[in-house]
Amino acid sequence: MAREQLQVLNALDVAKTQLYHFTAIIIAGMGFFTDAYDLFSISLVTKLLGRIYYTNLNKEKPGTLPPGISAAVTGVALVGTLAGQLFFGWLGDKMGRKKVYGVTLILMIVCSLASGLSFGSHAKGVMATLCFFRFWLGFGIGGDYPLSATIMSEYANKKTRGAFIAAVFAMQGFGILTSGIVALIVSSAFDHAYGAPPYNQSVAARAASTVPQADYIWRIILMFGAVPAALTYYWRMKMPETARYTALVAKNARQAAKDMAQVLNVELEAEEEKLEKMAEKPANSFGLFSREFAKRHGLHLLGTTSTWFLLDIAFYSNNLFQKDIFSAIGWIPPAKEMNAVHEVYRVARAQTLIALCSTVPGYWFTVAFIDVIGRFWIQLMGFFFMTVFMFALAIPYDHWREKPHRIGFVIMYSLTFFFSNFGPNATTFVVPAEIFPARLRSTCHGISAAAGKAGAIVGAFGFLYASQPTNKKDADPGYPAGIGIKKTLIVLGCVNALGMLFTFLVPEPKGKSLEELSGENDDDGTELQAGAPYRTAPEA
Repeated sequence: MAREQLQVLNALDVAKTQLYHFTAIIIAGMGFFTDAYDLFSISLVTKLLGRIYYTNLNKEKPGTLPPGISAAVTGVALVGTLAGQLFFGWLGDKMGRKKVYGVTLILMIVCSLASGLSFGSHAKGVMATLCFFRFWLGFGIGGDYPLSATIMSEYANKKTRGAFIAAVFAMQGFGILTSGIVALIVSSAFDHAYGAPPYNQSVAARAASTVPQADYIWRIILMFGAVPAALTYYWRMKMPETARYTALVAKNARQAAKDMAQVLNVELEAEEEKLEKMAEKPANSFGLFSREFAKRHGLHLLGTTSTWFLLDIAFYSNNLFQKDIFSAIGWIPPAKEMNAVHEVYRVARAQTLIALCSTVPGYWFTVAFIDVIGRFWIQLMGFFFMTVFMFALAIPYDHWREKPHRIGFVIMYSLTFFFSNFGPNATTFVVPAEIFPARLRSTCHGISAAAGKAGAIVGAFGFLYASQPTNKKDADPGYPAGIGIKKTLIVLGCVNALGMLFTFLVPEPKGKSLEELSGENDDDGTELQAGAPYRTAPEA
């Protein structure tokens, strides 16, 4: 049947790139800046938390977080994020994108501040309240994933939609980079102001190596995450609801035309009668748990959830535990050879270099090429090179640990970040915001993102234990023997190879309108089929 399109939606599809596009990228992107800052800043301070609250001065090594505490501090925000993605994704389709958008930002601001104000001075009290607030911080962060992606996809034109959604996600790279820079500045200032000896200088130096003022460092680093979120709250509330939600979900063609006429500075007809006819079509009525959805989009959803799940196992393992990998190869000195504040500086410096040289460029390569190469090929290529570099690191791992070859290891390790971001880390975020119907778009993106966070939890908790040395005597205190970093990297390489296979379930949305992709305006459901990246919907 001939495809009908509302004038307001067609105007969005063919609109030239304008100021409102960039405004939307910044407003939505600053949420992702905050998301990444908050999720990854914790990895910069976990070693410091171990020194402050768990050091036994009778031992030769400074304290580290016990296994259960470390897993909770690192992973609780991911659990909150998973819950938030499901809840706010569903709520975004029920109440509207804009109504829910401010709630997630308020949660992020309040809980970022509260994370740094964790109550008490004893380990149990501090860790319990830190985990509590980081769970709710993650809950707010989770809501930002489906809402930001959906809002940007519904505002964008079809020619550069991929680049716009990817640009929102690319702000994550700047968030990771900024977390490292803030940690560098704060730790450097405290290190100069309160000089302390290395832990192993003498028995007397063990207590002096962690100055009392170090307790402020992790609090300042975590609390800074509230700043960018607070700066964008006003502008987020000023954004009008997306025309696709207002017209296709709320069924208010007049309001959609009015809102977008102001945004686009053009005259638009409401077309209420056309909307009523479109609403009666079978393609615009089936639900998420219907047979029709399974027939049309079941493989799509399997593709987006599985690839995001597999990607995040490797991505979060690498990001959250950079410090452990760099320590293992000797790029960061042993903890006992540094004071507590200087250790934060060294960990932050390593993370900042990786972010600056590989993470951030990878995101923006995706922005530049996603509407040229297409989502499918970028994702397939990214998984392929992540697999190659993981195996290249793992198989000759003992070679890389030798001092002359450490820089080679860091370069190869950086390339895994580059191709994850110029690859599936960006595309798994973009595609779910394009291929599902408007009434289910936020929900399906939330489900896909939640699958990713399930993978992140597997990566975060699994890597923590699996990467321990095979000899229990060499493992960190409280940890059982693991399979070692070498075998762990091999496992991650296999996970990336699986990601390549599941990529074939994901369709190619490049150059198509959202309604063409989802088949919303058709009776016969001619949306793009899974497993055929080049197959396009038949023209009217």
